[in-house]
Amino acid sequence: MALEPSRGLYLYLRTLSSAMDDSIITDDEANILHVLAVALGVHPSDTAFCLSVVRGEESNPFDGTEFDYSGHHTGDVTTYQSALIAALDDEIISEDEWSMLTTLRTLIGLQEDQHAMIEEAIHAMVDIDSNGVRRLERLERFNTVCPF
Repeated sequence: MALEPSRGLYLYLRTLSSAMDDSIITDDEANILHVLAVALGVHPSDTAFCLSVVRGEESNPFDGTEFDYSGHHTGDVTTYQSALIAALDDEIISEDEWSMLTTLRTLIGLQEDQHAMIEEAIHAMVDIDSNGVRRLERLERFNTVCPF
């Protein structure tokens, strides 16, 4: 069962590869990967196969492909925002989560002003979301460790 190359699959595989740098996927990383899979249109049945690709057990559907799937596309800001919020909503943003978010941000070419808009949206949610205050505190720490 080969995976059909698509931009969503490309971004998911690259982010999954970043998560697997230490050969372990934590629960926090798994949450972000789940959010990304949904946002990027990667079917749940394909995620295990993607893991096999990253581990080198299956061939990468992008090997030999000359098409560049990186760069900015419609919906990328929302996808990144969803992944960032998933990272902020657990108790600690780990170094692995920072790495995944940085990889995604780089792949999609997120601009500084777009990141600022995401931050504004997170600030706006503080009063209406039960996790708002803690999320904002973790966002400030994230921005300190991973400045744009």
